[in-house]
Amino acid sequence: MRSLRRARSAAPDAPALPQRRAERAGADLAVITMVRDEGAMLRRWVEHYGREVGVEHLVVLDDGSSDGSTADLPCPVIPLPPLTRPFERSRMGLLSGLASGLLEAYDAVVFTDADELLVADPDRWSDLGHFVHEQPDALALGALGLNVVHAPGEEPLDPARGVLEQRAHATFVPLMCKPAMKWVAADWAAASHGLRAPYDVHPDLYLFHLKFADRDHLRAVADHRRAMVEADGRAAGTSWSKNADEMVEVLDRAAASVRTDAPVFTAPRGAELDALVIEGDRPGVWRAPKGGQIQAMVRQPPQRVPERFVGRA
Repeated sequence: MRSLRRARSAAPDAPALPQRRAERAGADLAVITMVRDEGAMLRRWVEHYGREVGVEHLVVLDDGSSDGSTADLPCPVIPLPPLTRPFERSRMGLLSGLASGLLEAYDAVVFTDADELLVADPDRWSDLGHFVHEQPDALALGALGLNVVHAPGEEPLDPARGVLEQRAHATFVPLMCKPAMKWVAADWAAASHGLRAPYDVHPDLYLFHLKFADRDHLRAVADHRRAMVEADGRAAGTSWSKNADEMVEVLDRAAASVRTDAPVFTAPRGAELDALVIEGDRPGVWRAPKGGQIQAMVRQPPQRVPERFVGRA
């Protein structure tokens, strides 16, 4: 795999990059998220990453939840005061600052939303901790983003069972190939789809996005997010502004293309993999390719999730 990180750092005009911390004893990986009223998805997030790294190494930033979803979690929860500055600026600043602090105690930090489950390819890695141990030179890594699809005839998600035991299809979304894992104190940007340092997308790192994995949940989340846009303007201009009917229509169009004989998703390699990281509009920011999830969902037919991931997300 060609390394954009190494290629960029070798260029004469490359910006100075933060230094990776020396390896230390103790837990290697912390995982963080920021939520408001995420309900069942947050419980699934805690269970998934608790299996991967241990619940004591998870941190949840709570942005004023009122649905009880952050109560009695087995991991640390940090309640936030009301955010008085633009939401996305505040969110990226808070998460980047928390990650930088955690890098004083951990080798690497992962940030995902509550409906995103990061998995290292089980054919090669036992868990995310094993994966982190075997990346001695990495500064930051992106994952292959797959939007899991609720296909016609499938039951609503059972919270007691793994998602990939219940869902067999997903759409590859380049925008979701974001820098979820980092070893250096470089800030996230572009709503976490970018980073203020070069990074590579690793072909063994998968991000299963569950936004479209349950039709009823999608409708409820769309209503909730639209209400937040109307209340304080957060994420205006994104898919958060769309109403529930619009978002469910996107899912239905994608689901209509599901075929039981669809090809199994295979990780891109070479130039196709390199193209999943671009230099953004702002100097010093590298990001996943532009082009929204909705376009990807309606233009690309879903593929089958490799069976080896069943039981891992």
